[in-house]
Amino acid sequence: QVQLVQSGGGLMQAGGSLRLSCAASGHTFYAMGWFRQAPGKEREFVAAINWSGDTTYYAASVEGRFTISRDNAKNTVYLQMNSLKPEDTAVYYCALGAGAYSDQRRYNYWGQGTQVTVSS
Repeated sequence: QVQLVQSGGGLMQAGGSLRLSCAASGHTFYAMGWFRQAPGKEREFVAAINWSGDTTYYAASVEGRFTISRDNAKNTVYLQMNSLKPEDTAVYYCALGAGAYSDQRRYNYWGQGTQVTVSS
């Protein structure tokens, strides 16, 4: 039974930083992704990382500001979000899949979601 448990997020002023965590259980040798869904919008790709952590992908809107990383000893993936903007406000989801894809249909398991709100 795969389970993804997210933590972190909250309210932050523009220009600030937040870190999201996603702890996985019940599965090994997986890639992880982060997605987000803003009010009234479809869920979109944010970042992905392969099993070994040596390959990462980012959406153009977050590249240079967000960093995805993982600690396989802790089965945890992180999303460090710097220079936050109001348009980063969304519910953020982590997901587990067979490869580091931007297509959310390639992910089989999802976290519960966590709210990130950035005020201007």
